[in-house]
Amino acid sequence: MTPRSALRRYLLVSFLTWLPPGLMTAVMVLLMTDRGLSLAQVGFAVMVFSIVTIGLELPTGGLADVIGRRTVLAISAAFTVAALALMAVSTTFWMFLATGVLKGVARALSSGPATAWYVDTLHDLEGPDADLKPGLARGGAMESVALLLGVLVGGFAPLAVPPAVMTPLALPPLLGAAAGLVLLVTVLFALPEAAHPQRVGRSLGRVVRDVPATVTEGVRLAAGGPLLRRLMLAAAASGVALASVELLTPGRLAALAGTAELGSTGYAVVAALGFAGSALGSTIVPRVARAAGGSVRGAVAGVVLTALAIAALAATAGLDGAPGFAATGLAYVVMFSGLSVAGVLCSEMTHHAVTAAQRTTVTSTSSLSLQAGAALANTTFGTLAGHAGLSATWSLAAGVVLASALLFVRMPALRPARPAR
Repeated sequence: MTPRSALRRYLLVSFLTWLPPGLMTAVMVLLMTDRGLSLAQVGFAVMVFSIVTIGLELPTGGLADVIGRRTVLAISAAFTVAALALMAVSTTFWMFLATGVLKGVARALSSGPATAWYVDTLHDLEGPDADLKPGLARGGAMESVALLLGVLVGGFAPLAVPPAVMTPLALPPLLGAAAGLVLLVTVLFALPEAAHPQRVGRSLGRVVRDVPATVTEGVRLAAGGPLLRRLMLAAAASGVALASVELLTPGRLAALAGTAELGSTGYAVVAALGFAGSALGSTIVPRVARAAGGSVRGAVAGVVLTALAIAALAATAGLDGAPGFAATGLAYVVMFSGLSVAGVLCSEMTHHAVTAAQRTTVTSTSSLSLQAGAALANTTFGTLAGHAGLSATWSLAAGVVLASALLFVRMPALRPARPAR
């Protein structure tokens, strides 16, 4: 395998991993409310997803480091198929809770293995000093493209389904389940994986026994190293930013549009603009880092841009009609561009700070931090918005994100990790 072919496989799997979530993004909240759930129940179902993801991030990350990236990704794809198929037919609060559990398992399993596979493969081909930034940036851009296309298809698909045939809002999750099947087949055939020393000659029982040790080592690295500790806190702030818009924007746009179906289409357009901004941000990461004078300063620029975009959402929360849609769409472009720049550069710093043996575990720790920030926001922002309004809630989120820029001040020096001998 060559570096170019490894990159192509990584980009394909990155696209297919994020296509199913993209397909159900535009309708998820609206489908639950259309089938009788209150906003509080919707928030609880989303919180269950976050809690399950948080609880399984480190164990599944450690599992990937022991049994291999491809196996864990395949299991994740199977859970994605089950989750989205169940979502399409769910009619009660408890069914949607079960959907949240299945989606949480799938998300925890998928966070990190594909990137770890690419980094390991590139290190095997080019050595531990291989430049990760271009490949990781293109991987992030491909994820954004998948989300963009998925949210557009998922947002417009309900308009093409007669209500007499099926619930229009249920079509996007079914499409997501089909995309999950394609991902499952692709992972099994597109990601050849060399046997690493820690995976050779181990029984299933020993594999399971080794997971806690791998997790413990990953936690020790993330909590004990000043660089990784700051990066984990930055990821939590990103989770707050994402939750603040994903929870509150669909309802606002549905109110502006007048119906749930038109609201899902409007949100699909706005979210697609955001994902286009994310793809743009990932593409320009190397240039931003060069212009800013390094990865740390580039990440700060991304964080500040994200905070300013959320502040703009707060300032325009009172706009109605077309101006409200336009302001939201513009804020999404800027916000997701900033998140993408900061996210890719933080990922690069994380991968340089660990060895292959703990790579997926530490990556899962970062995802755990993001989900923890999102869970905190989901449990507070819905109530806060009901009492204080959208503007005050988004202002708080912008303040949290802006404060996280201080984490990069006097960032500890980055020293590439070397495998223990």
